[in-house]
Amino acid sequence: MSTSPLRVGNASGFYGDRFSAFREMLEGGPLDVLTGDYLAELTMLILGRDRMKDPDGGFAKTFLRQMEQCLGLAAEKRVKIVTNAGGLNPAGLAAALRALAGRLGVKVQIAHVEGDDLLGRTEALGLGTPITANAYLGAWGIAACLRAGADIVVTGRVTDASLVVGPAAAHFGWKPEDWDALAGALVAGHVLECGAQATGGNFSFFTELDVRRPGFPIAEIDASGACVITKHEGTGGSVTVDTVLAQMLYEITGARYAGPDVTARFDTVALSQEGRDRVRISGARGEPPPPTVKVCLNHLGGHRNEMTFVLVGLDIEQKAQLVREQLEASWGKRPREVHWTLVRTDREDAPTEEQAAAFLRVVVKDPDAKVVGRAFSGAAIELALGSYPGFTLTTPPGDGAPYGVYTPAYIDAGQAEHIAVLPSGERSRIPPSKETRVLAPVEPPALPAPWPPGPSRRVPLGRIAAARSGDKGGTANIGLWVRTDEAWRWLAHALTVEALRELLPEAKALPIERHVFPQLRGLNFVIEGLLGEGVSSSTRFDPQGKALGEWLRSRHVEVPEALLQGTAPG
Repeated sequence: MSTSPLRVGNASGFYGDRFSAFREMLEGGPLDVLTGDYLAELTMLILGRDRMKDPDGGFAKTFLRQMEQCLGLAAEKRVKIVTNAGGLNPAGLAAALRALAGRLGVKVQIAHVEGDDLLGRTEALGLGTPITANAYLGAWGIAACLRAGADIVVTGRVTDASLVVGPAAAHFGWKPEDWDALAGALVAGHVLECGAQATGGNFSFFTELDVRRPGFPIAEIDASGACVITKHEGTGGSVTVDTVLAQMLYEITGARYAGPDVTARFDTVALSQEGRDRVRISGARGEPPPPTVKVCLNHLGGHRNEMTFVLVGLDIEQKAQLVREQLEASWGKRPREVHWTLVRTDREDAPTEEQAAAFLRVVVKDPDAKVVGRAFSGAAIELALGSYPGFTLTTPPGDGAPYGVYTPAYIDAGQAEHIAVLPSGERSRIPPSKETRVLAPVEPPALPAPWPPGPSRRVPLGRIAAARSGDKGGTANIGLWVRTDEAWRWLAHALTVEALRELLPEAKALPIERHVFPQLRGLNFVIEGLLGEGVSSSTRFDPQGKALGEWLRSRHVEVPEALLQGTAPG
């Protein structure tokens, strides 16, 4: 137990993030803990396929290669490493790390957390027969490993924020009922989990910053759970209230953000700039977690394939109609799903051929790999000399590929095993929270008075609002915020669910929730079903909804002239 601040850095936001980040973070300045987040719904599917080919696989091999470079450096600097790179096989990764440490002659204590993998129990739990099934565990297994002297803790599917909450709980000696402290650490973990997204990466107002190579974020957490978000001196990007807020509103729902250890009230959080590249997060209130835990299920959905036709010049609509009719008439068996999209990127009297081009994309899905294989893509090629003028395709013919379908499920927290395998090999069972509270929406917060009538101008929403969007399976999230109280006074009333449906016609018929965060001057929209059955299955060109917020910012709305001129209403 300590009262000194804990300095936690992050070096990975996804499986495939900057390989050199671990070394950069270890060499860049002082740290107590370095985390690496490798898992997402799609990653679990990828690791599931890996495990089907090799029962000893199923973990993020990139992390093992990073440790080959950095294990000795971490031990020398006495930086503890906590990662979910164990994926579907944390015990396997822990064993591989011990073998690596032995080869390198580095003395480190290695522990792991397991129990999230429910694959052998899915039918008994009423979860069907998926290819992966993993409960989202919490932070106390990580804390137990660290308290037992672990230098490296490897986990499977824990919540992303648990990688930060666990070290903080171990360091400060928090108890399971220290709700506010745990909530503060959860918020810190949520900000760190996506790496450089907190330091200017994927940031709407990127032209204001130098984000050519943003550094990775650090949270300096105190005993109350409050923290300062910063980065190593001399690294790129910036840490501002806006860059932190962008990550805070990313892929959340309402004011209650639930984890397996605590539910954090995001509507209580305050952000303030403490200095250059230093943003303080304070005020987080915590509540008992819900009685259930989330489960990530991945099923094999079938096979898919796609082809894209290039249409140039005149009569674009007629060219698209012709090749569509020709291709569909050639199929012996129609695929179960067929999705056509005509993207009109062409310009009239274009000065280059590319600017005169439109794209017709067809995506097909079917349980039978043969139906969407060469029978489909080869048929497209066969049209080359007998279809529309200027016929060309962006890719050669190819076989279909399997795709997965992600679905979330929930089980009683007591039905998920949570085992900390300590450095000694001892297995310690982590019990679920004794106190729980069913998750419920908060009372709608009070809004400021509406903006008074007056002159307005039709401009892109992004002139005054920033956004960040993403996915949770088939659901898309869009977080938006503004920088001033005056702009919030306008946005809170102008951007309703009905207004969003008009601005994003693709979402017009879908269920949409709006969540309001007055203290952050922000909104979060949750659009159900926009991404289909998840990233692997989605037929949208932006299957994870990452650019959805930027599309929204580009749409034109009536904005009060006074806001555009930076003046308050009269």
